[in-house]
Amino acid sequence: KFPYIFLNMPIHRHIKNVVHNYTDSERKVREATSNDPWGPSSTLMAEIADKTHNVMAFTEIMQMIWRRLNDKSKNWRHVYKALVLLDYLTKTGSEKVATQCRENIHSIETLRDFEYVEDGKDRGQTVREKARNLSMLLRDEERLKEERSKALLARDRLMHGGLGSTASVGDSPIKYSISSGRSSYPAGYSGTSFLEKGTLPPKSPVPHSATELESVRPQSAGEEQLHLQLA
Repeated sequence: KFPYIFLNMPIHRHIKNVVHNYTDSERKVREATSNDPWGPSSTLMAEIADKTHNVMAFTEIMQMIWRRLNDKSKNWRHVYKALVLLDYLTKTGSEKVATQCRENIHSIETLRDFEYVEDGKDRGQTVREKARNLSMLLRDEERLKEERSKALLARDRLMHGGLGSTASVGDSPIKYSISSGRSSYPAGYSGTSFLEKGTLPPKSPVPHSATELESVRPQSAGEEQLHLQLA
């Protein structure tokens, strides 16, 4: 019986994961930055952010992200989602993420000129905008500190709301609970901003098929907008 993560995964991606013997961290990044016409879930990105505090996993995660950022233009979703994931990780993951991004900021800034037209649609626009916004954030140390503070505060408030115990702030492991049926993550995170919505109500158990649908359903207005951009 296949693990749950494979149920919504195209068979070709599963085959690649097996053939290339990708680690769990690499598989999660590939899933979060796939060509699927919907954005990565906050739950999945939170799991990846947690893993960035592990030295080995951090290296695997960042190497896979840089590979996605340098993908072919036709795989623009790989590129865009990698930027979305990087934005999330700089705010909620290890501080080493932002450090490495600054060291390789040229790779991000180059994407401000990204171009790709598909069926008459300028798919490059979302990539250019995201690359520009992320570059500006990385070059503004004070703003980044403020954004990280807001993100960590939002996560702390969520955990105080009953979905988990308080995690320490800074470059230390983050523990997520699954008491509500999904991993905890900063409240209202949309990939670029945090919306203070309070805590999430506990979820009652649902059938497995319903859980599969929930995994690809937008969890916030920000995620819904991201899904539309990737459609």
